[in-house]
Amino acid sequence: MPPMKIVLVHGGFVDGSGWAAVYKILKKDGYDVAVVQNPTLSLADDVAVTRRAIAGQSGPVLLVGHSYGGAVVTEAGTDAKVAGLVYIAAFAPDKGESVSSLIKDPPAGAPVPPILPPQDGFLFLDQAKFHFSFAADVDEETAAFMASSHVPWGVDALAGTITEPAWKTKPSWYLIATEDRMIPPPAQRTMSKRAGSTVTEVAGSHAVYVSKPQSVAAFIEKAAKELAAKSR
Repeated sequence: MPPMKIVLVHGGFVDGSGWAAVYKILKKDGYDVAVVQNPTLSLADDVAVTRRAIAGQSGPVLLVGHSYGGAVVTEAGTDAKVAGLVYIAAFAPDKGESVSSLIKDPPAGAPVPPILPPQDGFLFLDQAKFHFSFAADVDEETAAFMASSHVPWGVDALAGTITEPAWKTKPSWYLIATEDRMIPPPAQRTMSKRAGSTVTEVAGSHAVYVSKPQSVAAFIEKAAKELAAKSR
């Protein structure tokens, strides 16, 4: 099997630059890495952008999604070049599910993400609450920049439903962020169990890929190595 190519897919309210520290570690360790820039306008658009990134890789792909990026990789991961999926504190919807349907009925006592009412079909986070809810373990200066530069998230992206979930036919790995205040950890455990994922738990916020890049990169590399070993 040729060396595994790694494609990183970001979630809502952020862009691909949040993967910078993870990217640098993976590159230093010898992996070819591509970072998808999702418009986050609709699930169909983001899947199309991700599939173009997959098509550009010269070998088998390990597809990595954070948060809403998990929905994107669940749909895009059925591509024949995708060997496996990695979820980082991410949604892993089943057929017919969307991010909207998964967050519709939060469990009692679960933290409520500070999402403001839609404006012109887009969602924003309350910037004053961004650090606490999205990136509690990220340093204050970086979290303030993330809040000030956060990307409008299209309502159509949240409502996009999965046609065929890739995790039903591809091996998957799931990193649970145990201090997540955007996707409750119990929901992450439920989705990862349903997907039959290999699971690791890390004490981190929703932005664990920013705050704990070494842990996240090591988890991705573990998945890549296990996939390579299976193909021998």
